[in-house]
Amino acid sequence: MKTIQIWTDRPELALYGEYFNTAQNQYKVSVRYVEYPVAELTRQKSPDIIVASWLKNSSTGIYFRSLNDLFRADKLSRNVFYPRLLTAGRIDRNHYLLPVSFNIPALIFSREREQELSNQFTIDFDEIKTLSKNFNTISRGAYTRLGFSPLWNDYFLLAAAVMQNASFSEAAPLSWDSDALERSMLFINEWTNEVNTSVQADEDFTFKYFFETPERLLQSGRILFSYMESSELFLRKDEIKHALDFRWIIENDQIPLTDDSVYLGIPKWSKSWQAASEFIVWFFKVENQRLLLEYSRANRINETIFGICGGFSSLSPVTEQVYPLFYPELLGRMPPYDNFMYPNVLPAKWVDIKRRVVLPYMHDRVRVTSASEIYPLERRLSDWMRMNR
Repeated sequence: MKTIQIWTDRPELALYGEYFNTAQNQYKVSVRYVEYPVAELTRQKSPDIIVASWLKNSSTGIYFRSLNDLFRADKLSRNVFYPRLLTAGRIDRNHYLLPVSFNIPALIFSREREQELSNQFTIDFDEIKTLSKNFNTISRGAYTRLGFSPLWNDYFLLAAAVMQNASFSEAAPLSWDSDALERSMLFINEWTNEVNTSVQADEDFTFKYFFETPERLLQSGRILFSYMESSELFLRKDEIKHALDFRWIIENDQIPLTDDSVYLGIPKWSKSWQAASEFIVWFFKVENQRLLLEYSRANRINETIFGICGGFSSLSPVTEQVYPLFYPELLGRMPPYDNFMYPNVLPAKWVDIKRRVVLPYMHDRVRVTSASEIYPLERRLSDWMRMNR
């Protein structure tokens, strides 16, 4: 029996491999968790499949083989994939990577407040600001209720920058639109001062009340909104699900996908190309993904992992027709994919650069009026690169 080796940063692949092994008797899947699979990839040390985030960069064509034959042989249909997700895995005319899953940002709020929102599906920055300002309550010179603060979550700052075209992308190692990034940071600083009086007043409230979880603060009426990505949104306990609702964040008619979309590829040095192809074809059948969702529920994996590989499935029929069967909150509330804003190609070290450089810079920048008051992003990046060659 041929064994297919999979490297992945998604632990649930072990469960999918287990299901595949019992569903047929021609091949066996062996799954190994690797935090950064491509970093360990060599001619002498290569799996048959890699499933992970951040696979597409300048090295993709060097490390992965074309998957065009899977479409030419009618093993896979392009029509079942979200088109632009599929296109993102191409270089020139070759498909090197296939999309597996994706996530988008949302705001959650108490279900009691639902009638105050203007749209059933989405919410934009202007509405967040207006509703938050109306919700704010001051007693004895300090906030006792605060609708929302952009300062509560650095990932919200990143989403705001992306939606305002900061355009982080792969270079040597990273490029961005400096003017757009600065505008987005000023926008957040002005938002804080306009809606929540000042950064200090905002942070005083956070220090006083955020010993409780955002979900509890929403339920108690202490805050109005909290930021949450879809990978977490549907993992809440039932009593919290029933008390809270959500809207997808949209700005300028665009909903940004988070940058950790999962893709799949076959390394050039795979020793079992045919067997790997069989697993891929099996995995991307709509019916099989429905069965995997059932298997995840039966094994209670759905309590810690959302959907397929921690996100919405890249197969539109699965996300739009199958997911509502497992996540009833999505019924009639699916994200409008025509508005999706897709991430740029990012450097192989993006996950570390984001955590160690970009997010800390944003955290600092939105708390001051002028960029001259803090250490510049360019110098932070060059310092980090010098220490992490």
